[in-house]
Amino acid sequence: MISEQTASREDYLEAIAKLREEEPSVRVTQISKRLGVKKPSVTAALHKLSEDGLVKHRRYGVVELTPEGRRIAEEVMRRHEVLFRFLSEVLDIDGEIAQEDACRVEHLLSPTSLDRLAKFVEFVLTCPKGQPVWHKGFKYYSEQGERDQELVARRLGEESQ
Repeated sequence: MISEQTASREDYLEAIAKLREEEPSVRVTQISKRLGVKKPSVTAALHKLSEDGLVKHRRYGVVELTPEGRRIAEEVMRRHEVLFRFLSEVLDIDGEIAQEDACRVEHLLSPTSLDRLAKFVEFVLTCPKGQPVWHKGFKYYSEQGERDQELVARRLGEESQ
């Protein structure tokens, strides 16, 4: 399992990358607000990230990701996006809950599992005939707590032909 320090480090790098997409420069106050932590905590984290060669930051100055920091941030954002899409679009979980859960799980997923999950999400969402029958059935089952008997009968009829 990934350590809290690594998960925290990834959260900082992801926050910096996302803020940089929104603003021309990133500062401690913005990171503090984004992550919901106090500025001294951000400063301490930036010091450690700087020592690790993942950010460039001078006291009271802007924060920049190094190439390695950007690589890690992009990897975390990809994991987050795949998990969010799986939870929200495949499992039909509310977007806010899907965001929160994706944030929690993104640090724990192995590259192998992420790759397979990304392929599964893409496979389901790009089905050439639209939403797969099993996906419709799962949605009904999730909402009703039982299988859609009409759908089951139709599928059984198709298989016997």
